Amino acid sequence: MIELLFATGNKGKYIEAKEILEQQIPEVRIKQLDFKHIEIRSESIEEIAAEAVERAFEESRMPVFVEDSGLFIKTLNGFPGTYSSWVAKKIGNRGILKLLKGEKDRTAEFRAAISFRSQKNAKTIIGICKGEIAKTEKGNGGFGYDPIFVPKGHKTTFAQSIGLKNKLSHRYEALLEFSKYLKAHLRR
Repeated sequence: MIELLFATGNKGKYIEAKEILEQQIPEVRIKQLDFKHIEIRSESIEEIAAEAVERAFEESRMPVFVEDSGLFIKTLNGFPGTYSSWVAKKIGNRGILKLLKGEKDRTAEFRAAISFRSQKNAKTIIGICKGEIAKTEKGNGGFGYDPIFVPKGHKTTFAQSIGLKNKLSHRYEALLEFSKYLKAHLRR
């Protein structure tokens, strides 16, 4: 059995990652490292994740990964982007919907960066889910911006269909790529 730490304080992210990775790689057990870290300021989720995983590895000295993600809205010049978590706490989904009131172009994308670090390896993987912002909040599932994000080619928000989210999300895409990387590198 291989133990891998996920450095996050977000229980929703942890549960999602644990389910996906343990299903993809049965010999891996994901444990949560409740990681208190002051995130660097950057417009790049990749840079934020790469810096955070170095701090988490220094703290744990075990194979560890972090995930940073953001919602990037075209009309708002990529806002909230790397500030997504802070914006969610301050103005929430209703605030985002107010900012987009009257806007025709509601194009958006979720981006996730997973950074991994072990004694021998370091890797950052990106996942992207394109879509648009709904005009109202819909659904009770998921967390964060799920009630206002409609993935491209679909009519329901992630919050209305967790099954859809689990198959299409930025995090799911990044976790699948990460599982391929782990299969190739952890068994060495």
